[in-house]
Amino acid sequence: MIEKPNFFVLTGGPGVGKTTLIRHLQGLGELVVEETARAVIRDQLARGEPGVPWIDPALFANLTAERDIAIFDGMANETRRVFFDRGIVDSYGANGTTPSARIVEAVRTRRYNSRVFVLPPWREIYETDDERRQDWAEAERTFEIIQARLPMLGYRPVVLPKASVEARAAFVLDRAAP
Repeated sequence: MIEKPNFFVLTGGPGVGKTTLIRHLQGLGELVVEETARAVIRDQLARGEPGVPWIDPALFANLTAERDIAIFDGMANETRRVFFDRGIVDSYGANGTTPSARIVEAVRTRRYNSRVFVLPPWREIYETDDERRQDWAEAERTFEIIQARLPMLGYRPVVLPKASVEARAAFVLDRAAP
């Protein structure tokens, strides 16, 4: 088992400001890891393959998890604080799928900080695009699922306020202080 209390996950449904916050934290000099799900979607679409959430959600979850596992393992010796735009835990049951044995094992053996920052649905900033096709109702459902699932996986959800990116960053940094 690899436990990394210096690895912090930011998660939430689609269009809630995760990537904006990650980029802001990076601008403040923090070490960040970008979301892998969008990269998987881009790669699968470019290849004409079915591993996207709206065609084969199980394949998509597995492909995303593999990338997240590789990143986690590749950074296992990192001692600085790291913020992840989603993580392995996000593939567990993603899009209503049954987690594969590989995902179950990875969630058990690769542990982030027990506090996971959850960004709530926020209608005023919500947007869709070619890679983010979920509607508002799904964004709300995803938030509820994450809130219920994280404790089952041994994590404590910390919900961020609906506030400016600067205020959200300050909230996260305050709670991620050593």
